[in-house]
Amino acid sequence: MKYEVLVVGGGHAGVEAAHAAARMGRRTALITASAASIGRMSCNPAIGGLAKGQLVREIDALGGLMGRLTDAAGIQFRILNRSRGPAVWGPRAQCDRARYSTLARAALEATPGLDVLEGMAESILVDAAAGRASGAATESGERIEADAVVVTAGTFLNGLMHTGERRTEGGRVGEAASRGLSASLGSLGIRLGRFKTGTPPRVHRDSVDYAACEPQPGDEPPVPFSFRTPPGSLPERQALCWRTATNPAVHALIRENLHRSPMYSGAIAGIGPRYCPSVEDKVVKFADKAEHTIFLEPDGWDSEEIYVNGLSTSLPEDVQLAILALVPGLSTARMIRPGYAVEYDFAFPDQLRPTLESCALDRLFLAGQINGTSGYEEAAAQGLIAGVNAALAVRGEEPFVLERSEAYAAVMIDDLTRLGLEEPYRLFTSRAEHRLLLGVDTVLPRLVPYGRRLGLVSEAEHDAAMGSERRIAAAVTALREHRVNPSEAERARIRAAAGVVLDAPTTLFGLLQRADVDPDAIAGLEPGVFTPLTREERRILLSKVRYDGYIRRELERLERLKPFESRRIPDDFRYDGVPGLSREVVEKCGRRRPRTIGEAARIPGVTPAAVAVISAHVARSRERGVSPTA
Repeated sequence: MKYEVLVVGGGHAGVEAAHAAARMGRRTALITASAASIGRMSCNPAIGGLAKGQLVREIDALGGLMGRLTDAAGIQFRILNRSRGPAVWGPRAQCDRARYSTLARAALEATPGLDVLEGMAESILVDAAAGRASGAATESGERIEADAVVVTAGTFLNGLMHTGERRTEGGRVGEAASRGLSASLGSLGIRLGRFKTGTPPRVHRDSVDYAACEPQPGDEPPVPFSFRTPPGSLPERQALCWRTATNPAVHALIRENLHRSPMYSGAIAGIGPRYCPSVEDKVVKFADKAEHTIFLEPDGWDSEEIYVNGLSTSLPEDVQLAILALVPGLSTARMIRPGYAVEYDFAFPDQLRPTLESCALDRLFLAGQINGTSGYEEAAAQGLIAGVNAALAVRGEEPFVLERSEAYAAVMIDDLTRLGLEEPYRLFTSRAEHRLLLGVDTVLPRLVPYGRRLGLVSEAEHDAAMGSERRIAAAVTALREHRVNPSEAERARIRAAAGVVLDAPTTLFGLLQRADVDPDAIAGLEPGVFTPLTREERRILLSKVRYDGYIRRELERLERLKPFESRRIPDDFRYDGVPGLSREVVEKCGRRRPRTIGEAARIPGVTPAAVAVISAHVARSRERGVSPTA
């Protein structure tokens, strides 16, 4: 069989990679051990959260699937951090686990030009003459040829599951590990490491004492992830999640049994995620805390399972049962499945270009947890970018690389490929220096045009998305143009409507910037401004007005940096020919091949002085019309 793009793995990265490549007109195949497990939520049945929700909105704006699948499978929707500015809003949805996977598989099977194959990829095929990846061979000996390969193996590379002293090979319960692919990647010169992740026990929903827990309802009305989902179309009925917590008795029990935890007995060598630790790690590293929050999250409307979020553990099953018995609300809980840890191989991501193409072998792309990240959302965003760039590489076109000021996805990929990592990577809003520009309120105008240009967003979808932006922009203009003068009659009207005293001429825009002015009062003064807007568009409008000064200053700062950031370095630039560069700088820049001065500046070990030397040498060479490699 011969394809243009082959995607290995059917998790969240693989789903987005295969969908993107096929939508861009490339003959694509996705190979997975089981088609029934496509898009499966191995851990908690939720999408989004702080920074992660922004990623899902970005995936959606670029034409990806995750936002649409979440809206269709969601059973509870919330915006975290709603009381703060939109730069840190975190859309989150509890999903029906089984329905999400079913919808993901159906979406791929309905995508023209995409074949879903069942099998276990054993090795990467190489076209030695062309110096590029050329497909994959399966355990059964079948050869699947392709012009580009995207590997999204998740936690399956030499996966090993731990529950107490019991070890089982596999990437998750009931699914076999990938044994040969790690060796194949290593033979290509790709450095591999070992990480671990974990999952908590699941309990039967009818065995929980909900009266002992605090209810956690969704937002009313729920806000969708995808701009394609019409306002008001999400179901009004939402599931309840519940909050409880550990206590000193639980902590004492865990300490007594640490010697039985594979993490502390030395059975697990892989490094775990700092920001999603096991309950054992919480008790040891935060010994001063009397409790740790636990969220009880339903797996779906018809599922019997409750996911015990916050109790990730690899302790033996009998200890897990004893822990549950001590947690309020879970004292009579029946455990359906114990928690476990998974060790797996990953590839150090500093071996990748910003396109997620391997530096070791052309046309080989890596995306998702294989790059050391944690979370469905981080994986899906990487999968989309890798799938897009695989399709572009096959077409012989320029790669698609976003700047850090354009998307959280770009921040993540830049962090991974430039800085590398020593522990599983999780995206936070604090990682983005331009986060004021990256809020959920600005996703559509930032990224939908890219999605349209790539062919992942239809013309109708583009026009609908931009229509929302045009309505908001028109409202901003109307607020700026509506002047308010402090005449006696006008002062009385403002005081009656907004409860403030007007001392100087201003505009409705200026009034709305005041924290003590209710937006509904402004709507009463000029109802025509708000009439065309949806509820969510009104929220976006308010944030644009309230944060206008901060955003303008950030845009001005970014504009000042642009000439430096975007100065192009020729592909054949020879760093060893530039006087004044240290051996370290020459080696690192020669290996990473930064495309711009800005990228060179972000390589660890490349000093500001070295950046200035490189920039000056590139500029002088261009002025003389001489190749900088001469």
